[in-house]
Amino acid sequence: MTAMRRLGFVLATSLISAILVALLITSPIWLLLTCLGLFAVWMVLSRAGQQTWSVAQVGIATIPARPGSAAVIVVGIAGVVGVMVALLAMGEGFEATLRQTGTADTAIVLQSGARAETSSTLNHEAVAVAMQAPQVLRNAQNQPIASPELLIVASLPKQDGVNVNVSIRGIGPGAWELRPNAKIIAGRRFEPGLRELLVGQGIRGTVGGIDVGSSLTLSGQSWTVVGIFDSGDAYNSEFWADTPVVASAFRRQTDVTSVVVRLTDPAAFDAFKAGLTSDPRLKIDVTTTQQYYSQQSEGLRKMARTLGLTVGAIMAVGALFGALNSMYAAVAGRARETATLRAIGFRRAPVIVSVLIETMLLAVPGGLLGAAITWAIFDGYTASTRGMNASQIVFAFDVSPMLLLTGLKWALAIGLIGGLFPALRAARMPVATGLREL
Repeated sequence: MTAMRRLGFVLATSLISAILVALLITSPIWLLLTCLGLFAVWMVLSRAGQQTWSVAQVGIATIPARPGSAAVIVVGIAGVVGVMVALLAMGEGFEATLRQTGTADTAIVLQSGARAETSSTLNHEAVAVAMQAPQVLRNAQNQPIASPELLIVASLPKQDGVNVNVSIRGIGPGAWELRPNAKIIAGRRFEPGLRELLVGQGIRGTVGGIDVGSSLTLSGQSWTVVGIFDSGDAYNSEFWADTPVVASAFRRQTDVTSVVVRLTDPAAFDAFKAGLTSDPRLKIDVTTTQQYYSQQSEGLRKMARTLGLTVGAIMAVGALFGALNSMYAAVAGRARETATLRAIGFRRAPVIVSVLIETMLLAVPGGLLGAAITWAIFDGYTASTRGMNASQIVFAFDVSPMLLLTGLKWALAIGLIGGLFPALRAARMPVATGLREL
């Protein structure tokens, strides 16, 4: 019967721990601060709260006397927070790069069923119909602000000799009006009809050895780099050239992979899409560029989040055992003091809460340390990965305040669980047994 009671106690405690951790991790910051404020009021105004603080002071005062066990908790939690936040920052950075690439007032036209530009083919008729739609904005010369584009994936050697896939985008004359954030930072724009390239600032650093005046061999032909551009988004990972020249060099005839247009306003998108998709001559899909690039980032973002939470959870188990061992030892060392307090009238609740305060006070510096190290090393750190078209996309890790807050929540959750079981053990210990402890 005693074994069954112990099992029931463990299961009930585990369930309560899971609920508390879920509430802690998912609660917004304003709710956590409100709860912290109410807890402080309870500590000051209630008798039980004052008892809790008296007991907590005993445990807090012993922390300097056991630096080794305290360091185990702090360093273990810092490692969990650091790794998890770094992995989540990778997904956030990739998503932010692609999210910045699209807008609500630009639309991209692809072949029906194509998930990415490289798997799409549009003929001349589809291009013409899309560009001449009444919802497409026109410039001062009454020309549609649109760009028939051809995206090709080619292989280039990096400085270390390893080949890397890069995106070569053939763009039309309207591309610069479509993407006003793209600026030439060195050299000049390419001349239509010539084998001249513009290189994105991001891919320039990844491939290496490329500058204005460099010659590259693509599809067996020599190309000249005439300029470097910076757009601040996913286009920084591409080479740009004239669409007809790219089509000729890569034997794509007159077909393109997409048409990008600027709409008169975001509200015109539904009419633009309805007009094209209802045309029986065309087999196309239409989305805003904002939606398109958001979909492109979804896979890596989910993978990074799943990986970050999984690795973080595995590491959290190790940190949790370290916290449990340290706190069990700390509570056992204070068994006589705890029993004495119980004997003179202190209730069990102040004992439990005081141990939780102690472990969570140790969890806070661990979480802050892990977050600070991750922010210092990874915020703005540039990396590259494969996109949907198998080419390299350069992005920067984004260690946002929300991610740092998430890491701190995990630190507090580990501290909560690491202190709960030792706290319950201390509170349930018979007074007589505690008084006999050495």
